[in-house]
Amino acid sequence: MKKNIISLIIFIAFFISAKNIFAQKSNLLYKELHRPQIHFSPKAHWMNDPNGMVFSNGVYHLFFQYYPGATVWGPMHWGHATSKDLIHWKEQSIALYPDSLGYVFSGSVVTDKNNTSGFGKKGTVPLVAIFTHHNMAGEVAKRNDFQNQSIAYSNDEGKTWKKYEGNPVLKNPGIADFRDPKVIWYEPQKKWIMTLATKDRITFYSSADLKTWIKESEFGAQLGAHGGVWECPDLFTLNDNGKQVWALTVSLNPGAPNTGSGTQYFLGNFNGKTFTTAQTNTKWIDYGPDDYAGVTWSNTGSRKIFLGWMSNWMYATQVPTINWRSAMTLPRTLKLKHEGNDIFIASAPVAELLANSSKPIVLNNISIKNNFDLSAITKNISFPCRINVSVVKQDFSIKISNKTGEEILIGFDKKTNHYFIDRTISGNTNFNAAFAAKHTAPRISTSNTINISLIIDAASAELFADDGLTNMTEIFFPSKPYNQIHLQSAENIIITKLEYVRLKSIH
Repeated sequence: MKKNIISLIIFIAFFISAKNIFAQKSNLLYKELHRPQIHFSPKAHWMNDPNGMVFSNGVYHLFFQYYPGATVWGPMHWGHATSKDLIHWKEQSIALYPDSLGYVFSGSVVTDKNNTSGFGKKGTVPLVAIFTHHNMAGEVAKRNDFQNQSIAYSNDEGKTWKKYEGNPVLKNPGIADFRDPKVIWYEPQKKWIMTLATKDRITFYSSADLKTWIKESEFGAQLGAHGGVWECPDLFTLNDNGKQVWALTVSLNPGAPNTGSGTQYFLGNFNGKTFTTAQTNTKWIDYGPDDYAGVTWSNTGSRKIFLGWMSNWMYATQVPTINWRSAMTLPRTLKLKHEGNDIFIASAPVAELLANSSKPIVLNNISIKNNFDLSAITKNISFPCRINVSVVKQDFSIKISNKTGEEILIGFDKKTNHYFIDRTISGNTNFNAAFAAKHTAPRISTSNTINISLIIDAASAELFADDGLTNMTEIFFPSKPYNQIHLQSAENIIITKLEYVRLKSIH
């Protein structure tokens, strides 16, 4: 008996020790140079597009393109993370694995509350994933039917998944780029609608049971930006003073405003068969180079929450992180905003971020010429943080820097009426010739007052200007952490309001 007790004590001590060592290693993992502190990033390995984002029973599910074998793109799986507040994430077990039909490419997840699929058992509401099966052998053989749409289902809130025996449910009609299904329930006609990227346009399909699909229409062959292949579409509604407006987002690579990858959108109407728009100009969710493949969470009612992959295909596989590659943007709430005779999608960080913030330090009516050191109002500049600035329309910039001379400049150019982010000397930039650059975005607002909210993490900046009308997302890789913030202007300007807010690490 005594021997058994001693063995049990030794086992418990070993278990506690192992658990502590694991916790210490995990803690160190999230203290790596460039590791995001308020953005989701996988513990290790490669990640790209957000997939299958769904809200179910109080939990936000984020699935994502994932390769657990390396820090570069490889055979695609669906990784999985969950959150109750959109800010703190817990990485779960891999949800979907490649199989004989191919890699598991991007797609969506729906809550089949009416059990139209028949997958629900004993009253459970199944989660149904709709995704692209990508057959690499077919691609290598240069066939034009190597991408098909398949489904899988879960009856335990996404913990385990079973692929449908009848896959694929939508076979390729002979289009090389035939992928990224985003599925919604269209209540007026009691049917599912699939929005699918098909080469340089969108094709809509409908289904009563998520298994049998009928082609409804095509959109976009002669509209929008066409500098590259269309990918990762999304179809949803937004409220415009009590009126329902349909929005269609489409990612494009290459061909974005600042080269490489980006996401455009169209506003119009959808009748269950066709999407129509009077829009003739190209509009972008984000003008920066590092917000791509974004889609919205399903099952969130009238609230539309958008999330993008924070990288660019020009250099995503080359960025100088060690154990992992890529993070997601902050989740953003979308809304419609009128400006002049036009209407736009505006976005802002989700309100849940406020609960992760310290009490703001606020200054009013600050006179600035040449330079204002933010450490004058807060002794310790720390990141992540949020900086809110209100100023009469003037040239100005915010310099984020370290003592080695590395810096990122974020500001406004009155002459060109453009916002800009300059990462030319931001740190390590030589991994790709296109990385070190100054990027610009047009100011859409006609107000004489500029309002910006800038969120800085260890290796990223997200600019939300004029209540989210103009947004820019950029990543950067300083050799040492940034620890200085200066406001700059060659002229005398008055900052009517300046807020500095520390953000708590989510790890």
